[in-house]
Amino acid sequence: MTAPDRPEISQPRDEPPLPFPLLYRDAMMLVIDKPAGLPSHRGPQAKRRIIPVLTDHLDALRFGLPRRPEAAHRLDKDTSGCLILGRHPRAMAELNQMFRDGKIDKTYWAIVQGSPESHVGLIDLALGKRAPDRGWWMKVDPDGLPSQTRYRVMGRGTGETGPLAWLELEPLTGRTHQLRVHCASSGWPMLGDEIYGDAPREGGPGLQLHARAVTVPLYRKKPPIHVEAPPPAHMEAALRACGWAPALTSP
Repeated sequence: MTAPDRPEISQPRDEPPLPFPLLYRDAMMLVIDKPAGLPSHRGPQAKRRIIPVLTDHLDALRFGLPRRPEAAHRLDKDTSGCLILGRHPRAMAELNQMFRDGKIDKTYWAIVQGSPESHVGLIDLALGKRAPDRGWWMKVDPDGLPSQTRYRVMGRGTGETGPLAWLELEPLTGRTHQLRVHCASSGWPMLGDEIYGDAPREGGPGLQLHARAVTVPLYRKKPPIHVEAPPPAHMEAALRACGWAPALTSP
């Protein structure tokens, strides 16, 4: 699918440059390429330190509208890629409903340590909180919420830690840390995952998880809007080891 025609995207001359690319803009929504390391909001950790967060930059994304846009879904701080913003309350209501109804498709790229036996598959593992006081830390729990992820192996290679695989992931549900826990519990944790893998807290390769694309059927009489984000620089070496090339979109 191709994105419909949209207005020319440019940064207003009186605004400082944005710290991330603007991938798509129309009257209802924006899609930005969120960099890894940028929190979406000022949570407990960000409040204790003076660090930039996405909400610091929302005024620059108004583009003439009276209200700031809002994020229509979540991306973890260390996950890069496509993040959808609703430009006004009606847009947010429609986007939120489409997310609840499962109408918005999200595709992720990940580099995992190990080598999945099957080229394609479905990970079907319920997830629950690992501890009551740490709601973001998840584990496989038969009594938890149903959670499903489709995967496809895009390429295989070898890195400093051993075998690597480049995966395309499609979350069919939207649990916290779902992709990271599903991959780790399948025997192939994500490269750079310091929580569910073996990456060091400092000096590691960075989490190798990227929100590659979103497809949004926002307009009834137009094709779905399909937006892609290029892989971030910190993932390129591992992607190349698995057969990726800059002009390559599929193996």
